[in-house]
Amino acid sequence: MWSTTGSTVPPQKPSTHLRNLRLTSVPGRAFANTTPITGNTFKKFIDIFHRSITGERTAIRPADAIPVQSLSTAQLQALPDTGIFFAKLGHSTVLFKIDGRYLLTDPMFARRASPFSFMGPERFHPMPITIEELPSILAVLLSHNHYDHLDEDSIRALKDKTRHFVVPLGLKSQLLKWGVEPGSITELDWWQHQQLDDITLTLTPSYHFSGRAFTDRNATLWGGWAINSTAGSLFFSGDSGYFAGFRTIGEKLGPFEVAFMENGAYASNWPQVHMQPEQTLTAFREVNGQYLVPIHNSTFDLAFHSWYAPLQQLEQHSRQQGVKLLTPRFGEVIKVSQPGVTPRWWQTMD
Repeated sequence: MWSTTGSTVPPQKPSTHLRNLRLTSVPGRAFANTTPITGNTFKKFIDIFHRSITGERTAIRPADAIPVQSLSTAQLQALPDTGIFFAKLGHSTVLFKIDGRYLLTDPMFARRASPFSFMGPERFHPMPITIEELPSILAVLLSHNHYDHLDEDSIRALKDKTRHFVVPLGLKSQLLKWGVEPGSITELDWWQHQQLDDITLTLTPSYHFSGRAFTDRNATLWGGWAINSTAGSLFFSGDSGYFAGFRTIGEKLGPFEVAFMENGAYASNWPQVHMQPEQTLTAFREVNGQYLVPIHNSTFDLAFHSWYAPLQQLEQHSRQQGVKLLTPRFGEVIKVSQPGVTPRWWQTMD
């Protein structure tokens, strides 16, 4: 039923491509952003740690229950098998139904975004649907290996109901350790794509980093995803600071009916790896999106801002600039061709 032929889209300029994958036999080889991220020193780590302990915080997590619409297999299967539908499930986990086929980004169903089950950022809301209730998945798309995007238990639970795992370079070995069949994993470099019937999945550049411990910094690649099909085109930013690559993505792979853009976990301590809300809007315009859906917010406490600040600020800037902003409740199904008006649900919460 599915075609799995992968092919390469050449980079626009050689200078925009990546360095090679770090080899264990060649010390110091790693992936790198085309413009290096600066200031990642031990002193900065201490400064951030000190701020996290001593800094005054307000509204770290919602006092009221975040509205979540339950989603079931029956509801998903009852949707038409033509057109594009999506549901935000939490953080950067988005479920798509594209002409009857299901795709899932950065599946993070765990209680904590942490290597530990007993400590670390705890989710604010339940997932709208369990992995067991999910229908068979054509492809899981991963953006990078940070704990709030790549969760071991979620991957182990998904591996037997997912046909393809399409991932950045270097992540295959991690998935193999968790029991994913090698033939179902496709690794891509920036600008490479995987073809699944009429759906083209292109790994796009982002301005970020990777690592799950102090010893594997940038040993695997990171990126976003362009999803182009006969039904329409979507963009998923993954994690990224603002950079000139967004304009290139829009020129090469856009326009996009909906762009799912990072909006959350930003701070003055790490200005290069996550975007401020006004930068999210600039990036959205540059990738040439029609509707903007903010992701990476309202599920975990990963920065110093109030839990609602990303949505509040993005909504204000969007209204002032005339941007079409969609803010569905978690679990709410949206039809891309007729998205309607979505609620500003956080405005009625404490």
